[in-house]
Amino acid sequence: MPIASRILGLGRPAASLTPAGLTTAVLLVALTAPAAATDVASGVADMREDLDALLDSPELAGATSGVVVRSLDTGNLLYERNADTALTPASNMKLLTSAAALDVLGPDHTFETTVTADEEPTSGVVEGDLYLTGTGDPSLTSDAFDALAAEVADSGVTEVAGDLLADDTYFDAQRLHPDWESADEPYYYAAQISALTVAANDDLDTGVVNVTATPGTHSGAPVDTRLEPAADNLSLSNEARTGPPDSETTVDVSRDPGTNQFTATGSLPAGGPEYSTLRTVHEPTDHAAHLLADALEDNGVRVRGDVDRGTAPTGAAELAVAESAELSELLAPFMKLSNNGHAEILVKTMGHESAGEGTWAAGLAEMASALERIGVELDAHELSDGSGLARSNQLTATTVASVLRTAPDEPWFTSWERSLPVAGAEDRMTGGTLSGRMRGTPAEGNVRAKTGTLTGVSALSGYVTGAGGEDLAFAVLNNGFEGAAPRGVQDAIAVRLAEFSRGTTTSGRPAPIAQRAPASGTASELECSWAGTC
Repeated sequence: MPIASRILGLGRPAASLTPAGLTTAVLLVALTAPAAATDVASGVADMREDLDALLDSPELAGATSGVVVRSLDTGNLLYERNADTALTPASNMKLLTSAAALDVLGPDHTFETTVTADEEPTSGVVEGDLYLTGTGDPSLTSDAFDALAAEVADSGVTEVAGDLLADDTYFDAQRLHPDWESADEPYYYAAQISALTVAANDDLDTGVVNVTATPGTHSGAPVDTRLEPAADNLSLSNEARTGPPDSETTVDVSRDPGTNQFTATGSLPAGGPEYSTLRTVHEPTDHAAHLLADALEDNGVRVRGDVDRGTAPTGAAELAVAESAELSELLAPFMKLSNNGHAEILVKTMGHESAGEGTWAAGLAEMASALERIGVELDAHELSDGSGLARSNQLTATTVASVLRTAPDEPWFTSWERSLPVAGAEDRMTGGTLSGRMRGTPAEGNVRAKTGTLTGVSALSGYVTGAGGEDLAFAVLNNGFEGAAPRGVQDAIAVRLAEFSRGTTTSGRPAPIAQRAPASGTASELECSWAGTC
């Protein structure tokens, strides 16, 4: 349910609000707000005790957890632990990126992709070159390139005497962030970033291709392996074979670094299911240009020259244009599914729009300025990328909670809140990375929060309405744990907040938290492949 925009005083209590400092905190509240003393002694105190117990779980042994819970109705800080300790946020970084993008670009921002010519066609012939120019649209599917080619053909063009040149200069040429793990490069969550890129599926994963492998009819037969969307810049060597019906699935598709040479190896059992995964492409700009070249040919437009790179001249004749949906709509696949590529595209777009430089440096500088404009507390922080894939990112729970606290006052808040995953919601474009979590609890359909995952890093931060009707913002950042991500602990925290009521007495308190906390990993254990971030 929407959060009322009613933020009041935001002062932090002078004493620690952990159980050890509870007596002092109660006295301070009693002196400043006598009517609230009973609340602190009952509902709030009970909640603090339960959160302490959860954060002392064996699953978090040796870990550092930064946690903040704040009332949005009163502005009061209800709970904190290591609130000002700088931690790696993983994909909680996307909370900052999306909020800043809405502030800088506006919820109605769209991305435009154009096909232009050196000069107006004559008798259906473009005498010079044809240009495909991108501005970072993360939603360009192969169908969009078909539509662009059809529009060029509909304009009367049948032939291009020159080359088809891809112009991706809206962004710089740095494809991969220097702080990303090089071993992640083949995997969809670490795709190369370009102002011209192809979304391979309905999830709008950019800079990748779908890999599909189907077993043959009998043992020893080749496996039918396909790359989609395929183009002339990609090649596939198929060494995969069909194994006996009861054999294991060992098929894999790799890409040689720095090339678009893919190799399929391993086997699939005869009569077994189809294998499907995603793999990144090298130089997404070239892939986009080759897809357009194929689409032009399919639509009866012959390009006599080569497919290459180039910069469209000022005043080039426009032949076709594709405009994306508005940013407020694109936020859903970005935030619900935690799309790393979209985050980096937004950072570089902010840089281009504010400083004329589509770079990480310019975009992150503008991102910090935007966050400060809307009142976010950027204390001990390091902004390295937009997605959270870089482990050099550093945020405190106070900063993450500050984004959640200030956002309701912004005109774009409804779109932003709507983009957050919803606990237990079965539809992926509603529940996102929380679809399988907290079902059958008071948090289902109530918690709206962003997840985050790296090896040894897990996060859950967002909004929940307590049982007493009070709107809360919470930030949970867990770093340095061993083994599986402590999602069971995070879920139990969110459930406990959904049960929170200031009027709760000890006799009416929920069952002991240890009896209710779900085991870690019981739902949606992996939000993304390998060590990627969601």
